[in-house]
Amino acid sequence: MPFSDYKTALVTGASSGIGAAVVERLCKEGLTVHALARSAGKLAELAERTGCIPQAIDVSDLAGITALTKKVEFDVLVNSAGVDRPGSILKADAEGIDLLIDVNLRAVLHLCRLVLPGMVARDRGHVVNISSIAAAYNFGGNSTYHATKAAVSMLSRQLRIDAYGKRVRVTEICPGRVATDIFAHVHGDSDEIRARFIDGFELPQAADIADAIAFAIAAPIAVNVGHMEITPTLQVPGGLSTARPEAPQA
Repeated sequence: MPFSDYKTALVTGASSGIGAAVVERLCKEGLTVHALARSAGKLAELAERTGCIPQAIDVSDLAGITALTKKVEFDVLVNSAGVDRPGSILKADAEGIDLLIDVNLRAVLHLCRLVLPGMVARDRGHVVNISSIAAAYNFGGNSTYHATKAAVSMLSRQLRIDAYGKRVRVTEICPGRVATDIFAHVHGDSDEIRARFIDGFELPQAADIADAIAFAIAAPIAVNVGHMEITPTLQVPGGLSTARPEAPQA
């Protein structure tokens, strides 16, 4: 089991949701886990519970993540941090576009740039990128989110080419709807939002995604689990809509 070959891990977006669940699971596997997020308070609670090393750094802080990766050699990198600003490109604003690109894509690119060369040099390592079913399927709105996640999906494939010939594995995790607090972060924490996205649905939990990541990491070193799409059993992505043209105005 390659967990025994790895010593250190870096998990972004670690203060809540999938990121926190991944930190907890990797700590249980015996890794020294550096948990990175903006919320120092939540990270302190997570550290007390799991024994992780809190890193209160904004993932878009290039100087901060550069300094960290120069101090620590990471065997496992889990890019879990992500944000969303719902809406089509017709309603997008510059601030929202820049935020999503900075967190969902630019930070992932920089962390891979900073961490992957060391993995290649040591001939071992595992990069896990958490994208979304939005990387592959179209659904209403969220145009910038779809674009950034699609870029992460292609990056995940490209990383294996960049590390070709070395025992560096890359896994893309594509969750559908998961019972986390991302909906509250995006739409507001209210009973209405919980009823719309969480209550009454049979949804995977953050721990289920963490288990899937652990499965990929624990696979024999000769096995690369490249892509996992994880959705609720009762969620079906995709669809087809056809609209009639608007009547010409007089």
